[in-house]
Amino acid sequence: MKILILGAGKMGSFFTDLLSFDHEVAVLEKDPKRMRFIYNALRLQSPEEVKDFNPELVINCVTLSYTIEAFKAVMPYLQPYCIISDIASVKTYLKEFYETCGFPYVSTHPMFGPTFANLGQLSEENAIIISEGDYMGRIFFKDLYTRLGLNIYEYTFEEHDKTVAYSLSTPFVSTFVFSAVMKHQDAPGTTFKRHLRIAKGVLGEDDYLLQEILFNPYTSGQVEQIRDELNELISIIDDKDADRMKAYLTKIRNNVRQDIEQM
Repeated sequence: MKILILGAGKMGSFFTDLLSFDHEVAVLEKDPKRMRFIYNALRLQSPEEVKDFNPELVINCVTLSYTIEAFKAVMPYLQPYCIISDIASVKTYLKEFYETCGFPYVSTHPMFGPTFANLGQLSEENAIIISEGDYMGRIFFKDLYTRLGLNIYEYTFEEHDKTVAYSLSTPFVSTFVFSAVMKHQDAPGTTFKRHLRIAKGVLGEDDYLLQEILFNPYTSGQVEQIRDELNELISIIDDKDADRMKAYLTKIRNNVRQDIEQM
C-alpha cells in the first residue's frame, strides 16, 4: 500500500518507521530539519508532490490545531478512493469535517507517546479506533495495532473525547499541580520520586500535545471535580477531623479498588 504521512514529528516518525518496511511510504513535512531522522521513505516538502505519489492512505500526524488545514492542503491531489485518517487526541471538530470532506476516513488514537511509552513493550498500552468511518480503514489500523500488541477499544467520536478527558486530562492536571508546588528535595522519599518520574514523562511531551488534551471540551468538568475534591480534603485537614478523614480514605480506596486489583 502507498501511504502518505503528514508531519515528521515524534508520531509521524514513529509511523514512518513502523510502516516503511511493509509499505511504500512518503512523508510530507515543510520543515527540512524534521526530516533528518526520516529513513526508508520518500520525502515531500510541498502538497503538489502528493499527486505523483498517489497515496491510497493518508495518516495525519500534525498537531491538532493544524489537522484540518493539513488535510485540506493535500486533498486536491488525492484520488477519491484514498482513505484519510488522523491520530488526534481530541476528535470533537473532526467528525463534521470528515462527514463533509468527500473522502473515506478512519480516525484512531494510539494512547501513548514515543516520549513516555516503552515502544518495545506496548502490550500494556491502549489504542482507540473510532467506530464511525470507513470499514477497510478500520481493519487496517486494527491489524496494525494488533501486531503492536496494543489493547484496542472502539468508541464513537463523542465517547472518545469523554474518555480522554478522564484518562488523560485528570492525571495530566494532577501532575501539573504537583510540579507547580514541588520544592527541590535533597533526600526525597519513594512516593515523591515516583511522582517526579511521572512529571518528567508528562512534561517531556510536546507542548502542543499537552494543550490539545487540556483543551478537550470535556476537560473543564474533570478539573472542576479535582477542585471539589481538594476543597473537601482541605476542609478535613483544617478541622483535623479524624472521622471524616477515615470516611474519605474509605471512599477513595473503594473508588480505585477494581482498577488496582486488575493491575
